[in-house]
Amino acid sequence: MTLDDGIRWLADQIKKGSVVIFSGAGLSTESGLKDFRSRDGHWAKFDPAKLASVDALERNYDEFLAFYKARLHVPEGVKPNSGHLRVAEWEASGYVTGVVTQNVDRLHQQAGSKKVAELHGSLEPVRCHACGRIHETKSFLDGEKCACGGRLRPGVVLFGEMLPDDQLDLAEEWTSESKTFIVLGSSLLVSPANYFPRKAKMHGASLVIVNRDATPLDSIADLVAHEEIGQYLERVHALM
Repeated sequence: MTLDDGIRWLADQIKKGSVVIFSGAGLSTESGLKDFRSRDGHWAKFDPAKLASVDALERNYDEFLAFYKARLHVPEGVKPNSGHLRVAEWEASGYVTGVVTQNVDRLHQQAGSKKVAELHGSLEPVRCHACGRIHETKSFLDGEKCACGGRLRPGVVLFGEMLPDDQLDLAEEWTSESKTFIVLGSSLLVSPANYFPRKAKMHGASLVIVNRDATPLDSIADLVAHEEIGQYLERVHALM
């Protein structure tokens, strides 16, 4: 299938509805955010086990706070890209059932998506690690504690924590009912990222992977595009 043929085919698939989007860091990097596992990503400079973990929160809070101070400032200057915007538009038009994302930046919501399952939580809102009370982000950045004495933390899933059951259940439901499952910017190297595309395929959905690099699931996909996500989705949208 040529590039143009694939774009036409995908436009037709999306118009049939029951589409689920699965997004990874590759989508957010097109908005200027660094990913985690690439050569110049976050983990190239920082050890996640030391800085983004429950152990760090409880035993090395100063470094934990410094790490997330830098990360919490990043989304403020970053805007959704055309990929986020097209996904949100397709959801509003009734084509997209929901978005399952590994990202914690909430760029999907900023773009207008309403139905988003956040597998890894999100940087905001900030909450108390002890009692769960929600706090202003500024309180966390200022190093304040909760009234209960607990330490504040972002809402991301830290190393050493389980993924949220409610978000997993939502992703499971959408995936099982999907007719087209579109992966945007995920390497699909870890679970559950590589679980949901397989499950969609098992239930009879067409699997589409748009990612800069090859993934382990390219061989089972109905369409693979190693293209810039935003530009590719713009071309798809033009044919809808």
